[in-house]
Amino acid sequence: MAKKVIGQLKLQVKAGQANPSPPVGPALGQRGLNIMAFVKEFNARTADMEPGTPTPVIITYYQDKSFSLETKTAPASFLLKKAAGLPPVGKRNRAKGSAKPGREVAGSVTVAQIRQIAEAKMKDLNAVDIEGAMQIILGSAKSCGIEIKG
Repeated sequence: MAKKVIGQLKLQVKAGQANPSPPVGPALGQRGLNIMAFVKEFNARTADMEPGTPTPVIITYYQDKSFSLETKTAPASFLLKKAAGLPPVGKRNRAKGSAKPGREVAGSVTVAQIRQIAEAKMKDLNAVDIEGAMQIILGSAKSCGIEIKG
């Protein structure tokens, strides 16, 4: 008999750096899930990724307090800012895009870099082909204030 699903939880955790502190600990603890089991499994799954990359994860938890993980690719805005070479700033060391997208340019990427990002994110995007995926990434670039060259 299949396990009964109680719910799903979406978190964004840095690859290879999950630990029981907030936001992971309280989110899992209030649902009665084993925090250390999640931390070990998540860190093992993201060991091959670049450490510190924000990784969305969907946790499906069941009635017997077990869970399953589904990791996604890094957000498009993170990949675009990294490709544009924007320096990390702020309290959380995140790269910032333009304060006024469309009027100010924060950085620039090439069409080849857009294609590379679209290919990496293809499984998580709602696109039929690579051209459609590139249009989605182009929209994200424009909203971050990143200029497309080439």
